[in-house]
Amino acid sequence: MEFINGMAAGELTGAVWVKSSHSNATGNCVELAALPDGSVAMRNSRDPHGPALVYTRDEVASFVAGARDGDFDAMVG
Repeated sequence: MEFINGMAAGELTGAVWVKSSHSNATGNCVELAALPDGSVAMRNSRDPHGPALVYTRDEVASFVAGARDGDFDAMVG
């Protein structure tokens, strides 16, 4: 199966979705799933069958590193 941006998250059968422990009760969060080809899918937890964005592991690692460094703090504060 080819994994492409915008594919329905519901099509990712067998994906194990992980949600941050910082998520709140109103469901304002995203979930990630490792895919068999090594890429990572992201979906909106409030729309589990909606579109999924697919990233390489390197792209996700760069984003996480930037988040840890505070690169995106201005977007939430």
